[in-house]
Amino acid sequence: MIKMRELLRLIDEESRKRGISPELFLADLLAQGSDPKERVGVYLRLYEELLRESEEEYAKGDLVQASEKLWGSVVSLLNAIAETRGWEHHSHRDYDIIIENLFRETGDKELVLYFGMAERLHANFYHNFMSKETFELHRDYVLKLINKLRGFIKY
Repeated sequence: MIKMRELLRLIDEESRKRGISPELFLADLLAQGSDPKERVGVYLRLYEELLRESEEEYAKGDLVQASEKLWGSVVSLLNAIAETRGWEHHSHRDYDIIIENLFRETGDKELVLYFGMAERLHANFYHNFMSKETFELHRDYVLKLINKLRGFIKY
């Protein structure tokens, strides 16, 4: 029988392999049995929650947690977009492909550039290298990315 500590370790390990938070990994698992419209709804609710939590962490001055929550909100939107289009969305590589597909579809270079800023926030979670000023610069562009990504959701 798997003990709780071992289960949590496995969840953490698998989510890191995929480049997503444990919450997002569990949401993916839970959403697998539902229909696509329900999955989109799960991802959109998760996006809203993670964005709210990012703002709370930022207000408290916890830039590491704010970074990861903001990354998670971007990934949740990418998952919702991928669900509506039948695209894979289970790994960091898949997220790069989604952004590439959206770029090819629209010609909007900012999608690629702003996504790179989101990836730096994700890296900050693991390495804690950003000053407040650098975090705020990245945050501003990632919020612009979020606004762009929301426009792709036809739900």
